[in-house]
Amino acid sequence: MILEKASKILEKHQLCNRCLGRMFAKLGKGSNEERGKAIRLVLSMETGKIFEEPRECELCKGVFKNLDEFLRLAIEAVKDYEFNTFLIGSKFPEEIVEKEREIWEEFEIRTGEPINREFNRELGKLFAKETGKEPNKERPDVVIIVEPFSGRVRLQVNPIYIAGRYRKLVRGIPQTPAPGFKESIASIICRSFKRHFQGKCVFKGAGREDVDVRMLGRGRPFVVEIKSPRRRNVNLKLLEDEINSSGKIEVLNLRFIGPDEAEKILTTRHKKIYEALVYVKDGITREEVEKVVKALKNAEIRQRTPRRVLNSRADIVRIRKVYEVSGELVDENHFKLRLLTDGGLYIKELISGDNGRTKPSVSEILGKEAWCELLDVLDVLEEEEDAEGNT
Repeated sequence: MILEKASKILEKHQLCNRCLGRMFAKLGKGSNEERGKAIRLVLSMETGKIFEEPRECELCKGVFKNLDEFLRLAIEAVKDYEFNTFLIGSKFPEEIVEKEREIWEEFEIRTGEPINREFNRELGKLFAKETGKEPNKERPDVVIIVEPFSGRVRLQVNPIYIAGRYRKLVRGIPQTPAPGFKESIASIICRSFKRHFQGKCVFKGAGREDVDVRMLGRGRPFVVEIKSPRRRNVNLKLLEDEINSSGKIEVLNLRFIGPDEAEKILTTRHKKIYEALVYVKDGITREEVEKVVKALKNAEIRQRTPRRVLNSRADIVRIRKVYEVSGELVDENHFKLRLLTDGGLYIKELISGDNGRTKPSVSEILGKEAWCELLDVLDVLEEEEDAEGNT
């Protein structure tokens, strides 16, 4: 059956050994070129007719004879990039792809391999041998896309993802660039990442704190995505030391991760521990502090989007929970409030009440106007951790 089909194909089409063998690629082992040569030889022996390989193949136009040149172009394209894994891709003219498809349909070929797949595999073998790099189909560092008929080579450099936590040691710095501020958490971190990885840095935090709020303890989880990096083999400990020398923020536990883990870090709702210094204009007593603690412990909070963020948040009612509470009287007008809450709870409004938009609130419980003078995030917990950081 193979010989009969091959004979009919060669009577009508001038195909090289590779393109002939590729019609039957799913049958047996060995290269397509060896398969095509064997089929041509057996046909000649059985029929007594000489089936010589044509000087130019009407399908591939001889591109496989130029693999060494394509190898040179591919190596030249990646010379300025650090990478450990790669994948070869290709883009053939539509008329070549269509012609191969027509031959398959004409002769009812069900065992063929597309021309681009063979090209990618064969060039990939040469590239791996020449560079010592590892091919990777799932998530290569770089994808090298060759256009055999134009000689163009394009690179798709896959991003790097790095996770860590940041501590914000001073007040008055926004998380991301904002009008009126010279720098931000993102700009301080990305300045170093961009220089070391030589790519575009995109910073994303797992939630955010206000400009006037410190982020202490173990810090807030964040992810940095480096797009089109030219460098990948960077010492993350040296990077940490460089960023931490700013004296304004610290980054901890930097590590390389994949995109799936990055997505999980950024979408997980983390419980948080806060400490607020609360001011009560009409005065506060130790008994009233205890009243607040008792009322808020395990309380369900119905919070309509605070007025101060309505320009950037949908006006909806969020339901969040306060789990643990402790309080400490500071003076006749101040007390400290420590809270373990769901992520996404606005603490300043939990204290002020935001004109009734947050219920219950400290102001409502006391029957007095109260507001947050200072606020710190003491910890951002992982999914299964308790207030002591135990899992």
